[in-house]
Amino acid sequence: MDAPARIAEMATMTDDQRKQLALEYLKRLDTGGDILELFDERAQVYFPKCPLAVGHDEIGALFAGIGSIVAAVTHDYAYLNVIGQGDTLVVEGTSSGRTTDGTEWRAGVTHAGRWCDVFEIRDNRIQRLFIYLDPDYADADTARYPWLARA
Repeated sequence: MDAPARIAEMATMTDDQRKQLALEYLKRLDTGGDILELFDERAQVYFPKCPLAVGHDEIGALFAGIGSIVAAVTHDYAYLNVIGQGDTLVVEGTSSGRTTDGTEWRAGVTHAGRWCDVFEIRDNRIQRLFIYLDPDYADADTARYPWLARA
């Protein structure tokens, strides 16, 4: 790509464009679409209990690992809280889904399903995504959290 085309691509994004890119990421998670093309090739992704993933190869491996425990997820778009400032966008929401062993979760019914994602989005790509949630979707960690066994 020549310099003028690259400069045009790097034009300042609007808040709405950042929000739409974050929503596209969530929709692709829900449908199994290609999420890697939404990320910059040097992007960083954090997911609890996993090492920081940097670049497409590591991000792909991270999401493949998550996919080994999560069979399906649906985000509740009607109830998202979205706050943006500059390149940073924070999206808080709820979800429901099923683990690969068939355990179902739903925010408000089980303890899992509440999450918060912090994006840095510029140049029409996700530069950084830090995902905050409890990855114990099945409430299986009862040895350390005995109240889960009583729920």
